[in-house]
Amino acid sequence: MTPLEAATHADPYAYYARLRRNEELLFDAELGLWVASRAETVGAVLAHPDCRVRPPHEPVPPAIAQRAAGQVFARLMRMNEGAAHRCPRAIIEPALAALDTQQMAVVVKQLSSRMNTPDEWMFTLPVSVVAQLLGVPSEQLKTVADSTRDFVACLSPLSSAAQLQNADAGVSQLRQVFSGVLAETGLLALIRRGDWQDAEVLNANLIGLLSQTCEATAGLIGNTLVLLSRRPDLVEQIQRAPTLVTALVEEVARYDSPVQNTRRFVAGRCTIGRRVVEVGDTILVLLAAANRDPDANPDPDTFQLERAQRRVFSFGSGRHHCPGQTLALTIASHAILAVLQRQPSLFASAIAFSYWPSLNGRIPRFDSTVLQR
Repeated sequence: MTPLEAATHADPYAYYARLRRNEELLFDAELGLWVASRAETVGAVLAHPDCRVRPPHEPVPPAIAQRAAGQVFARLMRMNEGAAHRCPRAIIEPALAALDTQQMAVVVKQLSSRMNTPDEWMFTLPVSVVAQLLGVPSEQLKTVADSTRDFVACLSPLSSAAQLQNADAGVSQLRQVFSGVLAETGLLALIRRGDWQDAEVLNANLIGLLSQTCEATAGLIGNTLVLLSRRPDLVEQIQRAPTLVTALVEEVARYDSPVQNTRRFVAGRCTIGRRVVEVGDTILVLLAAANRDPDANPDPDTFQLERAQRRVFSFGSGRHHCPGQTLALTIASHAILAVLQRQPSLFASAIAFSYWPSLNGRIPRFDSTVLQR
């Protein structure tokens, strides 16, 4: 197994535990990159100013650099450093923090009645919730969710030529939606009120907000469904005390992270722990391994609803910590409640699933009949 294959392995956590025996960065000669697996090392890499989200010489992946999807990618705050990162974040982060979780719960409940298949619950629902909060008309929600998924598909090194082409079409559709006249209320009003460089930067980061919601929240919902299928005692516990669902989803994010790893690219010679890394080096940051580090979370391989001082690396840390963490957890929590309320018998036996192909995401792909009404 390699650190990249681990993301979609049936159980990568014993492998991660072996990697954590190395107190410092470990160089993987086969992959040609450094690997950070311990919580302390992961935190140090994510906090270091010379560890960037993109290689300085390659701000956009070559496969999409000359495409419409690449134009959006180049303007995403999460794929930039400096002012191109700080300025959009200074607008979007407080706007997300101002969202009313009760309002989100109402929107999730309202839209969940339209969901039938596993894909819809995991991918369509979260993006539709955010799109509705942004003022997208009800009749366009499905189109926006599908277009967002098309865009996200092009961000993987595993993307096919057809996926790259579909991503450009998806970007065109999303640009058209956000360039139209949307209600200047709620979340969209807060975001548009900011001091944006231009409309293209604004629209790109609205697309970015949807794309971040897409896969990570899909994995969070899916991995929670997998866990509940194996733990009927937890199903009963949540049914008795629905308020525990937030703790359930937070612990799933730690225990079986939807984002297993991320990368950082060294822009200046620096020291991480006792290792010196050089300009041009790549560091694979194993978020899922850090979640299971006993120095961060005692008894890490035990699933605990009421875990004290839970540390979750799944949403990153430092200047690129995901500003939508609360949004993702809230949507996933209420999506799980909706599934439990509509079909509690689903979790009487294990669900058949595999994982979507990915080098960093851990997203279940369920049998097509699962979760049908």
